[in-house]
Amino acid sequence: MLAKRIIPCLDVKDGMTVKGTNFVNLREAGDPVELGRAYSEQGADELVFLDITASHEGRKTFTDMVGRVAETLSIPFTVGGGVNELRDVDRLLNAGADKVSLNSAALRRPELIDEIARHFGSQVCVVAIDAKMDENGWTCYMNGGRIPTEKSLFDWAREANDRGAGEILFTSMNHDGVKTGFANDALARLADGLTIPVIASGGAGAREHFRDTFTLGHADAALAASVFHFGEIKIPELKEYLKGEGISVRLS
Repeated sequence: MLAKRIIPCLDVKDGMTVKGTNFVNLREAGDPVELGRAYSEQGADELVFLDITASHEGRKTFTDMVGRVAETLSIPFTVGGGVNELRDVDRLLNAGADKVSLNSAALRRPELIDEIARHFGSQVCVVAIDAKMDENGWTCYMNGGRIPTEKSLFDWAREANDRGAGEILFTSMNHDGVKTGFANDALARLADGLTIPVIASGGAGAREHFRDTFTLGHADAALAASVFHFGEIKIPELKEYLKGEGISVRLS
C-alpha cells in the first residue's frame, strides 16, 4: 500500500501566509519561507504554495517568493495561482516547483491540462477544484471561490483525469476552515471514480479527521493549513497517531 501523504498548504497573499474560514475572513499566519522550512524539517510529505489572489487580480504568481521557499525544502513542492499558459509552468518549474496547481485557468480552457501533461508529464499537473455543496449538488468555483461555474465536481474531476491531470486537489468550500472534518462522502466518490490520486482539503481540525479522510474518504493525501500554522496539530505527532491507527505513513 502506498503511504498516505500529509501536506501543509501555504495560502499566500501580499507575501504573507494567510488563513480564513469558508474562503473569507483572512488572518496572517506567518512568513512562507520560514513555514516551508519548518514543515520540511518536521516530516511533511509535500508542500503546497497557493498565491490565492493571483487569478482574481490577474497577475502572475510571485516567482521570487517561490524560489526562496523552494531553496529551504527537501520535499516535493506544488505551486499554484495565476497559471494560465505553458510559459507560467516553465517559469515556476525553473523557480524550484516540482508540480503546478491549476484551477481557474483549467476551468476556462480545459485544453491547458492536455498541454501541460504533453509537454511536462502528467506528474507535474495538479488540478485543484474548489467546490461548494448547494441545492444543485457540488458546484465548482473559479477565482478563489468567487465565481460559480456550470461544472459539477464529479464531472469536472473525471474530465481532468481523462485529459491527463496527475492528481486532483479537492477543497470543500463548505468545510474550509470550519475544522469539523473533511467532505468524506464526496471524497470517497471521487477517489473510487478516478484513476489518479485525490488530495483532501478543507475541514481538518483534529487528528481523527485525517484518519477518517484516509479510511472513510479513501483520500490518498490530506492537506491542511491553520491546524499546522498555529500549532494545533504537530506533523510528527499526527503521523505517529495515524501509524497507530493502522494507516501507512512515511515517518522521518
